[in-house]
Amino acid sequence: MSTQQGQYRYPDGSVYHGQWDSDGRRHGYGSLILSDGSKFRGNFDKGFYSELGAIDFTDGSKYEGEFLKGRFHGLGVFVQSNNMRFEGEFKDGKICGLGIVSFPNGSHGLPRNEGYFDGMKIVRQEQCPRVIQRARDVATRVRALNL
Repeated sequence: MSTQQGQYRYPDGSVYHGQWDSDGRRHGYGSLILSDGSKFRGNFDKGFYSELGAIDFTDGSKYEGEFLKGRFHGLGVFVQSNNMRFEGEFKDGKICGLGIVSFPNGSHGLPRNEGYFDGMKIVRQEQCPRVIQRARDVATRVRALNL
């Protein structure tokens, strides 16, 4: 599949700058500024956010990590606008799996909010340092893309 580089402004005001496939879909590395001001930078596959990328939301929250078909999926770091963060596993656009919550003051709570999560709710406490480190490593790789 051949790719082309370019820019396109959508009718709603969103702007994409990056690579396109031969069918006119966002494909490869690029950046998308949505009409609400949210910004995505990273990889696209057949029009969807894919593989590695970052989203900066207008409320100040951000996600750096893995994507599948346009959703948070895999490992990543989500930081809310108040600096509360989750580092760990995501599935279908939601926190789901092993990880850790850090509060704005840097603490993890008592008892420690580390384990298996469904949304921001901890379902089972367990230590998962490897998953946490891998999520941090993915976020570091996203920042290194420097898109």
